[in-house]
Amino acid sequence: MRPCRVNDAVRAREDARKAAQPFPTVGELPRKLITEAKQTASRSWLGEVSAVVLQQSLRDAEKAYRNFVASLKGTREGARIGPPRFKSRKDVRQSIRFTANGRWSIIDSGRLNLPKIGAVKVKWPRTLPTTPRTTSETQSPGLTWWFTLRLRTR
Repeated sequence: MRPCRVNDAVRAREDARKAAQPFPTVGELPRKLITEAKQTASRSWLGEVSAVVLQQSLRDAEKAYRNFVASLKGTREGARIGPPRFKSRKDVRQSIRFTANGRWSIIDSGRLNLPKIGAVKVKWPRTLPTTPRTTSETQSPGLTWWFTLRLRTR
């Protein structure tokens, strides 16, 4: 799922760069790569996935391109970096990220309720001091999912 969106965003940027045209804007990419793609037969499965996850993958690609361009201009600190690369279809690692507005929640039974996925049983190592702002889910090669919650504490 994620490599598809990232690869489409990287391809759109690379095509614009090769044609010496301005990059697609942040507003154009979701419309082209998510909204219009859902209408095609080959990408109709995108409707089964939470839109927040798809938009987050486009934001990740956008951030990678901003860092690349800033590196070329010399405004980014650190070593120069290359352009974003296409994600491999052979890479079995999967990950998704839901932001605070992604309508995910922790329900009373201690399960994590994710949009278009449902309630997921979680082993909590300790109680949470505050409400999480973001959650990231990563699948390990052993088909185990790892959840990372980002909290804001003072």
